[in-house]
Amino acid sequence: MELSCAVGGSAAAPPGPGPPSPAAAAAAPGPPMDGEDYESLPSGASLGTHMMAGAVAGIMEHTVMYPVDSVKTRMQSLQPDPKAQYRSVYEALKKIVLTEGFWRPLRGINVTMLGAGPAHAMYFACYEKMKKTLSETIQHGGNSHLANGIAGSVATLLHDAVMNPAEVVKQRMQMFNSPYKSVLACVRTVQKTEGFGAFYRSYTTQLTMNIPFQAIHFITYEFMQEQINPRREYNPQSHIVSGALAGAVAAAATTPLDVCKTLLNTQENMALSSVNISGHLSGMVNAFKTVYQLGGISGYFRGVQARVIYQMPSTAIAWSVYEFFKYFLTKHKLEKRTSF
Repeated sequence: MELSCAVGGSAAAPPGPGPPSPAAAAAAPGPPMDGEDYESLPSGASLGTHMMAGAVAGIMEHTVMYPVDSVKTRMQSLQPDPKAQYRSVYEALKKIVLTEGFWRPLRGINVTMLGAGPAHAMYFACYEKMKKTLSETIQHGGNSHLANGIAGSVATLLHDAVMNPAEVVKQRMQMFNSPYKSVLACVRTVQKTEGFGAFYRSYTTQLTMNIPFQAIHFITYEFMQEQINPRREYNPQSHIVSGALAGAVAAAATTPLDVCKTLLNTQENMALSSVNISGHLSGMVNAFKTVYQLGGISGYFRGVQARVIYQMPSTAIAWSVYEFFKYFLTKHKLEKRTSF
């Protein structure tokens, strides 16, 4: 993002090569302008800044909305226990808390936090670096939707490599009547009974889902930023609105793949035995066939409401926290430079 930072009443040029942004040009010596006092993110933000901001954003994104994520996992169950059938997200949360305990919707949150930090650190750092490089190549420094989509997709490869094992453990902990007493017990049991490969059984499906998800997500976010924040200022409201809309569109479009991923991660015994599948289900094609056998076309959209409700605030939180920390950390560095 082309960004600059106003420090001590005068504009400090962002570090790194490249032409000055429109914001920097506007703050150059000359008559003062009405929009002079805004502060936006510098394009020269370091790799460490992107990684730290990404890690904080990732942990916030996954933890704040975690109870809704637990509901989504259960609502995607293809043959749920009669005691775990829900008509809405609110009803599900209420029923889980009343019948299983107040903390039950947070089961597995610790492994999610452990995976989300490093996964999102690499994710945002890779995205920002690739977006800048590709935009300079494709559109000579301008914003390119193609560059945004490619950068988001490549960043997903790194993110999912770290996050996939955490997702497997998390979803098994979230299921109704989960037999695992703790995250560590779940890891040990899965490793012992299914082998290390079980933690990556859904990796191809996860990538097949997340690459289009992130491509749609980033393209929508950057498009919305062009519309409501064309000067790329640090504007929390624009980051929240753009992030929420981007998350909703991407979540709805990729729900069928998410249902298949959940089936591969949880290996629902009742569902698999009802279609005479013994052992463990593997492979995206097999997952698609099984979902259709058990639920028809509508089976691919199980939990779509919970998924959209989860993703809208999650992506809004992720973008607003990420942009804030990137702004804060870089502004702090620039202020330290100007003080010497």
